[in-house]
Amino acid sequence: MVGWLGKKTLKFKIMAYIKIWIHAVWTTKNREKYLIKDVRQKLFKHMREDAGKKGIYIDFINGYEDHVHCLISLTARQNIADVINQIKGESSHWTNENKLIPVKFGWQRKYFAVSVSELVVNRVREYIKNQEKYHQEKSYQDEHDEFIREYGFDPSQPFRAGKLKGSPNK
Repeated sequence: MVGWLGKKTLKFKIMAYIKIWIHAVWTTKNREKYLIKDVRQKLFKHMREDAGKKGIYIDFINGYEDHVHCLISLTARQNIADVINQIKGESSHWTNENKLIPVKFGWQRKYFAVSVSELVVNRVREYIKNQEKYHQEKSYQDEHDEFIREYGFDPSQPFRAGKLKGSPNK
């Protein structure tokens, strides 16, 4: 290829390689314990399949009676809020349409989401996989409080980003 000065130039194909892992957690509305094992299995299977049809990659999904954990890989064109709102909105609609539970189902508006290093993805998968066992010993509230502390979130300002432990920025 000849450049604008008449010199030979190389043409490079620009490619973006992006892998953004997100661990997201949200609860049923009012933390109602609607997600009994049978309901969880059907709902989580549907959530993963429907998300895939929309180009949303849920790598791992599981939860317990009143909440769900998802390990999601975002593309360059996706943002956390839109992806989670799509998953939550469609899945609550599907749950109600298919009468998985005898009352109107919905998810709580808020959610928890943090980035995950490629180095610990397998550890997060294991954590999500073992939710039933984990919650035999700890309540969702205990888990929630632990996340808030561990990731430096201020519970009084849930929509503000957390800061790293030991961060000099006050």
